[in-house]
Amino acid sequence: MDPRTERVAKNEALFREVNERIKDVTGYENAEYLCECGKATCTETIPMTMSDYEILRSDARQFVVLPGHEIPDLEDVVARSDKFLVVRKKPGEPTALAEERDPRN
Repeated sequence: MDPRTERVAKNEALFREVNERIKDVTGYENAEYLCECGKATCTETIPMTMSDYEILRSDARQFVVLPGHEIPDLEDVVARSDKFLVVRKKPGEPTALAEERDPRN
């Protein structure tokens, strides 16, 4: 895996792990989740319901990002809302790393 792809995948996996803790700790239906984009400097949050978060987490290849934070050469937008996008890793090494680092596996 090239260094850029690996860095992006690791950043996304880290933000997803943090969001899992937010979900566990708050227990609220509405919460602020971190953007799970691959940008190392992104600290923006996304208001989501726990139900929406659970739907996106049903697939280990999926991440929630803010519009404009998607990385088209590494992921496809599979769902849109007025506040966020759900992206799915493209087949190959990024998918394998996303599945391997999924805290629910």
